[in-house]
Amino acid sequence: MNHLAGLPPWVAVLVGVLVLLGAGFAFTGSLGLLRLHDFYKRVHAPTLGSTLGTFFMVAASVVCFSAMQGRPVLHVILIGVFLTLTTPITLMLLVRAALYRHRVEDGQQMPPR
Repeated sequence: MNHLAGLPPWVAVLVGVLVLLGAGFAFTGSLGLLRLHDFYKRVHAPTLGSTLGTFFMVAASVVCFSAMQGRPVLHVILIGVFLTLTTPITLMLLVRAALYRHRVEDGQQMPPR
């Protein structure tokens, strides 16, 4: 017997819906990574998908563990905050590195600094 069997049915349904929403957004972002043609467009889609996917997964974790332990479990929100903060910063650094490389190697005119 696992601990999830003790969840009330409405909590299990809510957690299931939140997990499916999170997985759907993450999957959509991953499809954008595969389908878009330009590097600068490719880095945009997974960032949005991962942010929304993270939000729904964290919400599902908070609801599930709060229902299992009988008290609010809020430390999971810290994981979501750190992921939400680091993803756009990583995107910005990655795009800046790509812009710098294009300017130096190709000598092409890129968007202004």
